[in-house]
Formats: sequence, C-alpha cells, structure tokens
Amino acid sequence: MICYLTAGESHGPQLTSIVEGLPAGLHISSEIINADLARRQGGYGRGGRMQIEKDTVEILSGVRWGETLGSPITLAVKNRDWENWEERMSILDLQRDDSIRVTRPRPGHADLPGAMKYNHRDIRNILERSSARETAVRVAVGSIAKSFLREFDITVSGYLTELGGIPAVRPLALNSDVLCAKISESELYTFDPDAEARMKNCIDEARAAGDTVGGVIEVTVSGVPVGLGSHAQWDRKLDARLAMALMSIQAIKGVEVGIGFDAARRPGSAVHDEIFFDRSRIEHGAVTGFYRKTNRAGGIEGGISNGEEIIVRAAMKPIPTLYKPLKSVDIDSKEQFEATVERSDVCAVPAASVVAEAVVAIEMANAFLEKFGGDSISEIRRNYDGYCDYLKSF
Repeated sequence: MICYLTAGESHGPQLTSIVEGLPAGLHISSEIINADLARRQGGYGRGGRMQIEKDTVEILSGVRWGETLGSPITLAVKNRDWENWEERMSILDLQRDDSIRVTRPRPGHADLPGAMKYNHRDIRNILERSSARETAVRVAVGSIAKSFLREFDITVSGYLTELGGIPAVRPLALNSDVLCAKISESELYTFDPDAEARMKNCIDEARAAGDTVGGVIEVTVSGVPVGLGSHAQWDRKLDARLAMALMSIQAIKGVEVGIGFDAARRPGSAVHDEIFFDRSRIEHGAVTGFYRKTNRAGGIEGGISNGEEIIVRAAMKPIPTLYKPLKSVDIDSKEQFEATVERSDVCAVPAASVVAEAVVAIEMANAFLEKFGGDSISEIRRNYDGYCDYLKSF
C-alpha cells in the first residue's frame, strides 16, 4: 500500500513528500513529473504566484538509475519565493517579528477556525499550510502513481466540465485518446471550444469585478479491472476512498460518482446498468465477456470496480480570496474590516483538475496494490496476469 505525507508551507523553503509502499522496478522520470507540475500551474485565470514559481521536482531517495528500489521515495519541490520570505518564515526565535502578524481572517478559508483550534494569534501560522500550494507535491506523488498504473494499461485523465455555471458538452463519440488531445490544447483543460470561449469571458468579467469563479472537474480512469475495492468494510469501498481523496483538495465542496446526484431524481430503471455477456469479447482482447451498455454507476458497484470506466466529479467553490474583499472581524480588536487580500487566482478550476487526477491516481494505485500487491513490478504483473486468466474463464 502507498503511504505518503506532505510537509511544507506556502512560503517556506520547499514542499516535501515521503512516499512509501511503491514496488521495486518502476521506472520514474522527473521529466514526466515536471510536466504534470507545469500543468498544475497552468490554466486561464491564474494569479501572480504562477509567474514567480516554476515548479520542478527533486527526487532525493528511493530511486537509482531511473528505477524505484522499493524503499521510501523523497520528493521535494522548491519554493522560489522563499528568498523574499526567509525572515518572515524563519524557524529561528530571534527573527520573530510580531508587528507583521496577520489578524484579519478571510471568509471561506481555514484562517479563523484554524487560529482558534491551534491557539494562534498570527493567522499566517494557519494560512501558510492550508494554502493550495501544498497540492504541488501531491501532484508529484500522483504523477508517480500514474506511472505505476500505466504499467498495467490503466490511464487517468482529469479535465474541466463546467465553469461559472457554463457546461462543456462532450460529444458521445469522443474516445479517451481524442479527449486527452483536446484537453492538452485547451487553456481551461476542457474539450468544448465553444464553451471555453464563454468560460474565458466569465473569468474576465469576474477579474474586472474583483470576484472569483468556481466549477466542476471530472476524472476518468480507463482500463480498470473488475475487483478493486471491497464491499466488506466501509473504509475499503473504492468510491468512498475516491470521494475522500477528492474532498481533501482545497476548495472542493462536493463529489459525484457516475451520474451522482441525478440518480436521486430518476426511477431505478433509468439508474442501474443492465449486464450482458458476449464470449467473443475475450477473443478481441477483453478480460471478461461480461459488459454493460451504459455506465451510470461510474464503474463502481457496491464499492467494487465493475470493469467499466470509472467516472468521478468534484465541485470546486470559487476561491475565497477576493480582490474586492468580503467583510471580516479582526481577532485582536474585534472590529470589522475588509478581509486581508493574499495574492490569489481568479479561477483555479483547471489546476484543480490536475490535482484531482493526481489524488485519484494515488487511490487507484493503492487499490490495485491491495489486490495484486508484491515487492516488485514483475511480481505484481505475474499476480495480475493470473487474475486476468481467471476472469476469462469465469
């Protein structure tokens, strides 16, 4: 099982993660990780911080000659802005300066509840860690998870499906390869050029008004075998684990699997996916003859992957730091003020799709290892191939 922790502050020296549980023999490329980090920094509507940072990863342990050793992997993403914050974020007591304390919490952030919980009179002690800057190193971990899944022909794709109430329309015939190509050409990481133009106008209008916009992101996982996750315990259900991972992303307020909330609005006959069988599918490369003509369940039934494409969505609220600030209350004077403005984005929904892709990949890799685990890629492949042979005769 993959276990990882992240550490670091938004304006600290670096963001770090130690990843444990990856098998030996997995090829790791810093170039592939850096490409994902660049995608996270992109997207129309980003703010000034993205002009300062150019994220790259340093792999400090657990890899030799491009392959994992089976020991813990250390990843680091340096913060370029650290040189401007070295004294304000110093670990040294002698550099303490209470005159720069932040005492005005921003609505919608962890500022006030965090300060009250941890008994901080300087809100910077909360906002530095609660910042979405932390997701940079999670994207690095997710990039490695995607490399692992690709060894078994499983692909993970994240993209934007709605922004500011404007939906993107996906053509029914759009396969995963064409989908990825369209997303890579889009500034908003979406597949509908007409909707993208209207979305950009929405972002421009919000910027002019000192406001922000949110949206909906979707992640699809293709090539998933039957049997990942379990019905046997609540914390082993695949959809529950994916939902928790997505909800852990800053500013995410809702998650759907398959048709999600729409399932509550339809009769059962329009919700559940009928099951069919065709043995000739196996002759054409399928692992099993069982299949479904619809995928309203989003590839998961009873907490277990059913062999169809996994589809999950997450709703991202507008970023709460506004250049036309909302009202708040100073924690010292208790007087009302306009909330403090930290450097921020107008829209970070495209970037959130990259983060969502990463956390979904981590959970899928975990579920795969739980089912087919071994100490090396070759051992896991033997386990997986044996399972696929079993499915063909089921």
